[in-house]
Amino acid sequence: MRHDAHFVEQLFRPEDITIGRRIPVSQIEANPDQPRSILGDLTGLRQSIADKGVLEPILVRRRDDGRFTIISGERRFRAAMEAGLADVPCIEMDVDDAGLIEVALIENLQRKDLTPFEEADGYALLRDRHSYTHEEIARAVGKSRVTVTETLSLINLPQAVREECRRADITSKTFLLELGRLPDELAMLDAIRAWVAGESSGRDALRESRRLPSGATEQLASSRLPKSYELTYVPEGSSVRVSIVLRGEPSSREAVLSAVRELVSKIGAGELDLEKNGRFVERRRGSSGPGNASDPESDTPEPQSAS
Repeated sequence: MRHDAHFVEQLFRPEDITIGRRIPVSQIEANPDQPRSILGDLTGLRQSIADKGVLEPILVRRRDDGRFTIISGERRFRAAMEAGLADVPCIEMDVDDAGLIEVALIENLQRKDLTPFEEADGYALLRDRHSYTHEEIARAVGKSRVTVTETLSLINLPQAVREECRRADITSKTFLLELGRLPDELAMLDAIRAWVAGESSGRDALRESRRLPSGATEQLASSRLPKSYELTYVPEGSSVRVSIVLRGEPSSREAVLSAVRELVSKIGAGELDLEKNGRFVERRRGSSGPGNASDPESDTPEPQSAS
């Protein structure tokens, strides 16, 4: 991975680095702006650290109150705590807030630990909080300006689309960029489900969209992807809004009524759980409470939404 030489040279000036030393874990805190939002399974790393210790020092920055903030190495820090270590080897660096984010981004990008969304969120933090231009972000992390601009465009994807991609473990930046060119959220969700299911409609729609001129993607999406219909009801004098999304064209009015009756019946019988994002999902058999909702990618009926 290539980085801007001036940045790397400046970042590791001798006067910016204090010689490595061991610091009690009780004096170290995680970086609230850590680009990586999911640390993953620490079992193997915890066992390795328990056997051999922390082999790679954790980069930290001293705070005004004398405590330390992690710049990079949070997984090693968390695993060390789980392994029961009282202190860990650290290298203290003198960097400002923007520099802290830069180093954390670079460290994760080098390890290929960030998802495209985490990478986009990190760039957005530099842009919005520290007024970096796309060119300055590119120089800082060793990427091209075009790559930075494309990655930042992922910020515009709706939260529901981001969550669906996370559940489906979709990490292809090419797919996500093409997804963002579809006309609306429902078309994006349809494309994700078609892609995961291996259906040619979802794959072909995105593949062909890369060969179409600007403005043609919307026409392609509307003709190739399954249609969706949303029914919304707001009771008079109530702040509750109930929405039901139908995938595909309903065969008759009675078919819609039958689906609604079944949904109401399942809610009344406690067979559905309401997730934090406002979507009802069917419980697994044997489940007795929230948090045991079925995998949305399983063969259960399409989740219904309520907000």
